[in-house]
Amino acid sequence: MQIALFGTSADPPTMAHQDILVWLSHHFDKVAVWASDNPFKTHQTPLVHRMQMLWLLIEAIEPPRQNIQLYPELTHPRAIETVQRAQNHWHEADFTLIIGSDLLPQLPRWERVEELMQQVKLLVIPRPNYGVKEADLATLRTLGAELAIADISGLPVSSTEYRETCDSELLAPPIEEYVYREKLYACQNGAPKKLTVSGHSPTSRSE
Repeated sequence: MQIALFGTSADPPTMAHQDILVWLSHHFDKVAVWASDNPFKTHQTPLVHRMQMLWLLIEAIEPPRQNIQLYPELTHPRAIETVQRAQNHWHEADFTLIIGSDLLPQLPRWERVEELMQQVKLLVIPRPNYGVKEADLATLRTLGAELAIADISGLPVSSTEYRETCDSELLAPPIEEYVYREKLYACQNGAPKKLTVSGHSPTSRSE
């Protein structure tokens, strides 16, 4: 089984993240998703909210993709620990760690990075304003990385753009509703422009 490991610190996850998930679902047997706590970033929104918004993002995919599922138990500040949890869960799987191109310069500083490179392949998702530099790729290859660049041109939007503009077009409707209900970001002062879609909480998964 080929499994894509997609942890993201998206705050909030946007339609661009949904596009990436759908693309991954067509290229892997399973896409395991979780909200990450990147020790190199300062998060505005608590993990519990970011996890819930990811679940809502997955639920909003039309038509549904049954091989995309949320796995909160994979969350850990260190990627090597997340991978080991995944290996304990899927014993016979091959894993590909999905990373945005913005993470390439910092990845060599991750804990036990050479061990990590032995456990997974890397798939780099190009991000707007974060070009893939050959020097960064070369550094990772010296650490033992087997990597590829995803052939995907995602929407040129980001979580930062939403936090700065509160543009409702950047979010799936249930996430926008959740943002207003939980009073997240500056958008709590307005009213959601889209039709509301009720969401509850992550449900149990079938393996």
